[in-house]
Amino acid sequence: MSEPHDVVDLIMKDHREVERLFELLRTDPGQRELALTEVTALLVAHSRAEESEVYPVARDEAGETDEVAHSQEEHAEAEAILERLKAMDARAPEYESVLQELVDSVSHHVEEEEKTVLPGMRERLSDQRRAELGEAFLTARAEHLGEKPGEATREELAQQARNLGEEGVGSMTKEELMETVRPD
Repeated sequence: MSEPHDVVDLIMKDHREVERLFELLRTDPGQRELALTEVTALLVAHSRAEESEVYPVARDEAGETDEVAHSQEEHAEAEAILERLKAMDARAPEYESVLQELVDSVSHHVEEEEKTVLPGMRERLSDQRRAELGEAFLTARAEHLGEKPGEATREELAQQARNLGEEGVGSMTKEELMETVRPD
């Protein structure tokens, strides 16, 4: 039997890895393409796993309703910036400013999540519940590794909309769901 994984610790471990990759992106242009591929894969898989497994529990069992909706919006914002960055030449003059926009956006999200949602979950959910969530998070994250920003399925978009408190998502088309969860 493997050691139980506390979902809060797993999320924070991913946050530290993203910060390490951001540092590599900023300081080592020779590693930029590989680091961007890695950070994109990790951010998308991490976001999808939080949205499908963690946020519904944080909202419904830990009472983090507003924080979950806000975190969900920040995920969509980061994915939109990732899409722009992936489409750019790393030598383009505006690349640095878009990269900084991504770093600022994700860093802000990490800071807020680590100050509000995660402490709330640690306080209001039992060790066993956090371990169950940790296993679900790891499984979901593994399933989503390799997905690209902007490629969420209709079901994933519906979960994102539910996390935002939207009603009647079952009857919405994929396009309507995309408009609901994506900031302009």
